[in-house]
Amino acid sequence: MNARSAVRQSVTLALACLASYSLVRYASAHIHSLSHADDLVGGLWAVIATAFVFRTTEHESITAAKTRVAATALSFALCFVYLLLLPSHTWGLAVLVGVSTFLLISLGQSSDVGVAAITVGAVMVIAALGPHDPWKQPLIGAVATAVGIAVGVAASLLANSELIDGLRRQPAARNG
Repeated sequence: MNARSAVRQSVTLALACLASYSLVRYASAHIHSLSHADDLVGGLWAVIATAFVFRTTEHESITAAKTRVAATALSFALCFVYLLLLPSHTWGLAVLVGVSTFLLISLGQSSDVGVAAITVGAVMVIAALGPHDPWKQPLIGAVATAVGIAVGVAASLLANSELIDGLRRQPAARNG
């Protein structure tokens, strides 16, 4: 990758993270804010998802998005059910990591285990920090992650697009 491509990738990812954070953070504050902290956490989930799926090729970005969707959906679902029934607890975190790992490996998705474990850990710790309605944390994370995935994939497709290269070449062709 040349320096120009590296700059394009860097600027695009930075702007995509800003966009996904801002979109989720400020939209949630105006739609149905649980708390200022929850709005910030939603923005964080969006940035994480954007950064996770933004890759240097379109194929890698789409593959990362599929991984992120599958592993996080499972994790959010497990956390949601758990937090509906029980409070966040260290042992609950461990059990959910174990269950999500077992399910993903059983489904032939062992490469998604790390994403699921990180998601479970984040949801359970965030739920422990905010004692009000902890079962809402997986829902906040799921919506914000979906936004982040969409922004990240779109930004990656844009950054890696032949359209950008074509537009950049046009002025040079006119001058030469």
